[in-house]
Amino acid sequence: MPENGTNRRGFLKYAGGAAVTASLAGCLGGGDGGDGTDTPEGTDTDGTDDGGGDGTDTDDDMELPDFPVTITQGNMPSGLDPHDHRETPTDVVMLHVYEGLITRDAAGAVQPALATDWSRVEGEEAAQFQLREGVTFHNGDTLVGEDAAHSINRIVDEEVGFASPQSDQLAGVTGASAPDETTVQVTLDGLNPIVFSEFATYCDIMQRSWVEDRSKSEIGQTMNGTGPFKLDSYTQDEQVVMTRYEDYWDDPAEVSELTFTSAAESSTRVNQLLQGETDIIVNVPPQEVNRVNNSDAGSVAAAPSTRIIYNAMRYDVEPFSSKQFRQAMNYAIDLESIVSNVLGGFGTQTGQPTLPEFVGHNDDVGPYSYDPDEAERLVDESGHAGVEIELNTPVGRYLKDLEIAQAVAGYIDELPNVSASVNQRDFGSLVDELLTGNIEDKPPWYLIGWGEATFEGALVMTALLSTDGALTSWSNDEFDSLLETAANSTGEERIAALEEANALANEEAPWIFLNQQYSVYGVSSRVSWEPRSDERIDAYAMSQA
Repeated sequence: MPENGTNRRGFLKYAGGAAVTASLAGCLGGGDGGDGTDTPEGTDTDGTDDGGGDGTDTDDDMELPDFPVTITQGNMPSGLDPHDHRETPTDVVMLHVYEGLITRDAAGAVQPALATDWSRVEGEEAAQFQLREGVTFHNGDTLVGEDAAHSINRIVDEEVGFASPQSDQLAGVTGASAPDETTVQVTLDGLNPIVFSEFATYCDIMQRSWVEDRSKSEIGQTMNGTGPFKLDSYTQDEQVVMTRYEDYWDDPAEVSELTFTSAAESSTRVNQLLQGETDIIVNVPPQEVNRVNNSDAGSVAAAPSTRIIYNAMRYDVEPFSSKQFRQAMNYAIDLESIVSNVLGGFGTQTGQPTLPEFVGHNDDVGPYSYDPDEAERLVDESGHAGVEIELNTPVGRYLKDLEIAQAVAGYIDELPNVSASVNQRDFGSLVDELLTGNIEDKPPWYLIGWGEATFEGALVMTALLSTDGALTSWSNDEFDSLLETAANSTGEERIAALEEANALANEEAPWIFLNQQYSVYGVSSRVSWEPRSDERIDAYAMSQA
């Protein structure tokens, strides 16, 4: 899979708008069932005139602009170690400093990054990547194969460094080695039909010597990557400041300084945008859309994301150990009303773990209907009538997360035989509990979101619902067996196993199935940028409006 000649920043700008259109169509009409790993042939945007002139490439003669940008999310990063987190707000910060071997464009197609070629090794359970030459880390050292191999091993092998919470993101990868300075060979534990899909989304590359010279805590406080921005300063839980990396292997970024801040309250973020204190904000609530669009400060840009929002119910504790009770919770809520009234239409109902755009989505499985009488009957049948339950929810992390939780608990509390309430939680502390290896340390009932930028239903279901999944709340032998079949097959057999797993999840109801999230951003009028379905807020694709 050879590298094309596309200028990456120009391509990102070009692809952004097209991706939003494509993802909107995909959200309404369903996916094509592909595995998302094909690299498009013939892509050529070198002739694109970004500057509005005559198309002549004069980048080498132009002085780089002074163009600072501030991005305000709902949460700050949990740290700066790219291999020690599972949160999108952290990943959004990481992607500007650290890069992977391969990546995805805004439409989800696989593209070269630090590797220019990749292929399976014939006759072996292995894959191989050829590194781009002339890439330097921010400390000036050159990227070599040992750096990439060590980064992979740091994720999949606890003995290399620590128990990375990202190990399942490289499912089926057992290790890596560097035959020479420009080659990385990855060993697999079997067929692994999605290995390149995984690497196109996960595995940031770090410098081996830099990592080995530092303690784990030091790595979490500073950064040294190959990306278009380098760390300037970091104040934990307050601010991250980056500056343009002038020696970036592709064209330097137009953004000169990039600052990350956070505000948990959506109203605070909106006010900051309107007052010119920030340039990009996340999760603009529906009731604020018109205020933003009618201002001179900016406008709203939205795209359906690859994120599902759901209420997990731990299968090992009462009352959620009862299938009837779990089904009752789904019948109890009016999901159509929640999407329409709470989310203002910025969402789509779900009834299975996999979204329509994903490999393995089952088109024959729909959302639960709103049937409070059936919910009441099933609660009585479960033997848990009169129970009191508490929904743990983050505040400010997802679009209208608290309001969704309150609506869910409100519907359930209307049942005559269940009492439900909401417990507002700090997102970081909730995630810490969910990432524990012990299911008994997790809350019995919680709202959380999961974005899967690989478009792979197998990875969603493995991480969230398999017995050994990183964030699992459920265990079912039949479900695990279906995922095992999918992991060791290709083509129609693999798709059929995943579709059956989705149908089984709907029937067993380990979650209250909620909504596909829409990413709704506020964008300053001084910034030109288009949102992506994978929730990457990529400042490298930004330019002055």
